[in-house]
Amino acid sequence: MKIAYLTGEYPRATDTFIQREVAALRDEGLEVLTCSIRRTSDDHLVGPEQRQEAARTFHVLPAVVNPLTMARAEFSMLPRLGRYFRALALAWRTAPKGIKGRLYNLIYFTEAVVLAHHLRKNGVQHLHNHIAKSSCTVAMLASELSGIPYSFTLHGPDIFFAPGHWRLDEKIARARFVACISEFCRSQAMFFSAQPHWGKLKIIHCGVEPDRYGAGDRDGTKLMFVGRLAAVKGVPVLLEALAEARRTRPELTLTLVGDGPDRAALIAQAQALDLAGAVTFTGYKSQSEVAELLACHDALVLPSFAEGVPVVLMEAMAARMPAVATAVGGVSELVEDGTTGCLVAPGDGAALRAAILRVMEDSALRQRMGEAGRAKVEAHFTATTEAARLARMFRADHDLPPEKRPEAQS
Repeated sequence: MKIAYLTGEYPRATDTFIQREVAALRDEGLEVLTCSIRRTSDDHLVGPEQRQEAARTFHVLPAVVNPLTMARAEFSMLPRLGRYFRALALAWRTAPKGIKGRLYNLIYFTEAVVLAHHLRKNGVQHLHNHIAKSSCTVAMLASELSGIPYSFTLHGPDIFFAPGHWRLDEKIARARFVACISEFCRSQAMFFSAQPHWGKLKIIHCGVEPDRYGAGDRDGTKLMFVGRLAAVKGVPVLLEALAEARRTRPELTLTLVGDGPDRAALIAQAQALDLAGAVTFTGYKSQSEVAELLACHDALVLPSFAEGVPVVLMEAMAARMPAVATAVGGVSELVEDGTTGCLVAPGDGAALRAAILRVMEDSALRQRMGEAGRAKVEAHFTATTEAARLARMFRADHDLPPEKRPEAQS
């Protein structure tokens, strides 16, 4: 079976779980063509695996601006004018309000024409999307244009802030199935879709490769954060909590892995809190580099204001690290308070400080939590197991006789 994967940027450093999923699906015997709306910037290609994936990925926007490619794609729709105009009407009907919203959806329609041509030309039988925002709009339109069924993985939490803008209801209604990364995610999808479509909503976790992660030398002084340096991650609260914790444990340090729009402001805050010598900003790192850093740090801290189920928590738990995280979104489905880590209320710096000190002052507790975390990841969050479930869904849908396949409803 030949399927295509589509997302806004592939591969990139912040979404290595998609790369793992693609690799696991290929190991399951599926042929997976990767497609990306945009080319990934160089700072997000952080290892040879990602550079190889980037080289074999079809990029939609560069194809759109190529007059010859665009003309071929448009010409290929001549025998399918009914589909062409139905997809155009769908783009118009599902556009956000206002001129800007209409314009963007017309751009997405143009991208979908090129993508549909690429999928048909390569004999793709199913299209799957990750990150159900603009790239999923393109996937939905490409499915209408080509007749190729589509599905998508729903992450959140940001799409749940504006489900109407992204027409999550329409995307769910037209998809063959929706892979929800957590129970929390599935509940939100149920809230924003019609009840007849709830049966399409399946729990399929993102996963990690546990054997990639191990525990190295740890001394009870090193904290770690991995993620985008953006407001939603709550890093300012972490820096303040660390400054307070260092009054009790002055040897505590923090390594921040990642980059983003708030990096300069966070560096300035660290200096203002007299943390310049205790905090290290590393920028983005490859999967293997992150694994090496996890092995020599003692606990992962994730003080986010909103999350789905963060893959970095799975990576830390696979490395037998306790996690100190905020009880938001689907985090509590992964981190069990007192068992695999500590959960605190988002934005509560005092509670975060207390949880950090609790974990960092008790080596036996860290070991117990680390072992429990590793066991949970191996049982429920491995890339191979979750990809196998996804592969079965692709094949089951493909094997349905035409008269039993659920047709997309407008």
